[in-house]
Amino acid sequence: MKPISRRSFIKNAATGAGAAAAVLVGTSKTTWAGANDRVRVAVMGINGRGRSHLGAYTKMDNVDVVTLCDVDSRLFNARAKEFFTRAGKPEPKMEQDIRKVLEDKDVDAISIATPNHWHSLATVWACQAGKDVYVEKPMTHNIFEGRKVVEAAEKYGRIVQHGTQLRSNPGFQEGIRELKNGIIGDDVYMARCVCYKWRPSIGKGQPGQPPEGLDWNLWQGPAQETPFMVNEKGEGIYVHYFWHWVWAYGNGDIGNQGVHQLDAARWGLGVNVPYRVTSMGGMFLWDDAKEIYNVSSTSFMFKGEDGKDKMMTLEVRPWCTNDEAGGTSFGVIFYGSEGWMTFPGYGSYKAYKGKGNELIKEGDDGDDMYHYQNFIDCIRSRDAGKLNAPPIEGHYSSALSHYALTGARVNRVLEIDTEKEAVKNDDEANSMLTRVYREPFVVPETV
Repeated sequence: MKPISRRSFIKNAATGAGAAAAVLVGTSKTTWAGANDRVRVAVMGINGRGRSHLGAYTKMDNVDVVTLCDVDSRLFNARAKEFFTRAGKPEPKMEQDIRKVLEDKDVDAISIATPNHWHSLATVWACQAGKDVYVEKPMTHNIFEGRKVVEAAEKYGRIVQHGTQLRSNPGFQEGIRELKNGIIGDDVYMARCVCYKWRPSIGKGQPGQPPEGLDWNLWQGPAQETPFMVNEKGEGIYVHYFWHWVWAYGNGDIGNQGVHQLDAARWGLGVNVPYRVTSMGGMFLWDDAKEIYNVSSTSFMFKGEDGKDKMMTLEVRPWCTNDEAGGTSFGVIFYGSEGWMTFPGYGSYKAYKGKGNELIKEGDDGDDMYHYQNFIDCIRSRDAGKLNAPPIEGHYSSALSHYALTGARVNRVLEIDTEKEAVKNDDEANSMLTRVYREPFVVPETV
């Protein structure tokens, strides 16, 4: 089969009615003979979390990283040396444009560790191209994208794993089972999420020139085109990390670290879409180039499976603070009718009972490898039902971060239509639950 052009790929994917034509039939395996089959992975985004992806896949049996994809070609040689040359492994292909990777029949799965604004679009495109997907958190940059990812995974029969790795850690799984089995009482009514990461000032920015080797057009992707911002040294002020605090690209620490805690809180409480969100936030301490609030406080109200109200809160702070979850800068605390329980990280828990706070049980077993292995196992089995973090869970948890930021931006209580996942009678708030996409980088209405 002759590969379709990137121009044709984008045109078909964006029109909706022609989206089926964008699936590259035969460009990757659709059936698997057994556990000994090799899975061939392309990693998209090889800085930051992308290095974790590379470190995991290059350690797995019968998994080959066949392509490195990044809009910044300056990273290729260093990553090739770090993960392949030193280990005596063959050097992978290197591509800047994800559309070229999706045309490659030697790629079975895409592992996405780009900035947030690329997560959903790359996932939808990959599903349309017949590739399985591991996508970093948050799965989406806005709520509209979440449903599109869910629809794409279902329509094209793809394995899509969301990067909330705590769901695969045995220690966390054990703790959630204990919670649901009533270790702190049958009525678990509240979860408190804390996200206290050390985030210093990044200084002021001004328009400058992107470095040679960085494709700034591709980096911006779905976002509207803007100048490349630099600091006083002429270095990129947002690339490669502080884009998290720019509305066009990131979701602040609520969507960076906080989404893990929101995901765990949802899991423990057994809830999905809140019916009310109250949030406030602002920029404190620093007068720098960040745009998204570095301090925020959010409360969510849900109806639980038992019909009772369940409450969730999230606190975000960027600087000097006390620990509240048990010795780390982030975590989740559950409160029940007979005690309380803390999950201070990705794989551990401690349960306390009664007024005297007696420690009654604890556990600790966590490693990112569990989550990557779950993804690879599901690719081989073609059983999406065994994914620990399927796209619907990624959508619900990412959506909480979007509701929180939106409530703070409009500075009013959001009453949510839980069926439509939209804010009731609030056009301004709803406009923030999607975005205006830049052609040709469009998440389509019909995938």
